[in-house]
Formats: sequence, structure tokens, C-alpha cells
Amino acid sequence: MTEVHPFYETHRGAMEAAMRERLDLAGAMLRERTHLSDIDGIGREVMDEFEIVLTQMPYVGGAASRMSDFFMRLTGFMAISRVLLRHGVPVPVIGEIERDTYKAQLLTAPKAERLAAGLQFMSPENQALLRQQAAESVTESHQKEFPEDFVYDFIEPGSQDSFEFGINYRACGFCKLAARHGDKDILPNICGLDFDAYATRGIRLERTQTLAGGASHCNFRFSRLAAD
Repeated sequence: MTEVHPFYETHRGAMEAAMRERLDLAGAMLRERTHLSDIDGIGREVMDEFEIVLTQMPYVGGAASRMSDFFMRLTGFMAISRVLLRHGVPVPVIGEIERDTYKAQLLTAPKAERLAAGLQFMSPENQALLRQQAAESVTESHQKEFPEDFVYDFIEPGSQDSFEFGINYRACGFCKLAARHGDKDILPNICGLDFDAYATRGIRLERTQTLAGGASHCNFRFSRLAAD
């Protein structure tokens, strides 16, 4: 059996705990929206599937890469999607359950902590890091070393733009993962999680196209949400 990459193995306990928390939060939604009877059994199936997903997660640079965090946060939803799809739950319903579950999980963190993370993401220092990693992602040497990684450009706003900065993802690690393991149908559900991930941190994400939807790139545009 394929082993879990050592980097992800060191974070395995935290990822499994996050999955169990998600399943607890999703329990009532699963009962109400899927009409499945054995929700505990579904949870066990999801955790078993997550063990498989862990072996499939691509290594993109570990702690040195900001994209590692995305994989560790979101690939668990691939396990949820796979199991619910096997039980006949429609893809749009799966997407709604996952998005509501993820939002509920994100909101368990104190508001001050979430907003501080959002300010850090929008900070000039982080934008400088994003520029640096974007420039590195497109190099031949990086793509050779990490072929499953994201490839992206940092986008500066024009004089008529309302966003503070943007990222155009030209290649997506989740798309590569989904293509390899037959998850293309459920991939858009993973994309949908991005909006709440940023909104709960006080960031407005605008995006009109995705690689998963057949576009040439995903056009992320970021700005600060107005304070409550």
C-alpha cells in the first residue's frame, strides 16, 4: 500500500481530528439533506476513505510552500464527496453540505483570530511572499521538482480595479489530484469552499472562472470586506 508522505504524516493527527470535527458538524445536515439512515456508518466510511486520500496527497514543498496548507485543509472533503457520491447523493447537495460544514468549522475559531489571519493575508509582507512564490512556481526547476504543485501569477490591480491584488492559477494541484483519481465531477465542490474560507477571515474573494470549470485559469481577486 502507498505510504503517506512524511510531511503529511507529521500532521496526520491534526488532519484526522479536523475530519472528525467536520463529521460531527455535518451530522444533522446529512440526516436532513441526504435521507441516509446510518450516519455513523457514513462517518466510518469517510474516515476510511480519508486514509486513502492521505496516501494520494501530492507533496508540494512542505512548510516552505503555502499550498501545503491548502491540501491539508481541503483534501479531506474529497473523502466526504467520494463516500456520499457512492451512496447516491447528488453532487450539488454534497457541495452544499460541505460548504455549510466548512463554514461552521471555520466559525469555531474566535472572530479576532480569524480577522487577524485575514489582515496578515492581505498585508504587504504576505503580498511580497505571494509574488516571490508565484514567480518561483512558474520556473522549470520548480515544476520539475514539484510536478503536482500549483502554477500561478501574482496580479497587480490596474487603475480602474477595485481589488487589492489577485492570483491567476494556471495549474492546480487539486485538479491534478482529481484527474488522476477520477474525482472531476466532485472537484467544483472543493472550489466552492474558497469563498467561505476567505469571507470568515474578513476577505472578499471574487472569482468568475476556474480551471475545474474548463477555463484557462482561476482568477482570484482579493479585497477587504467592510467591518461589521
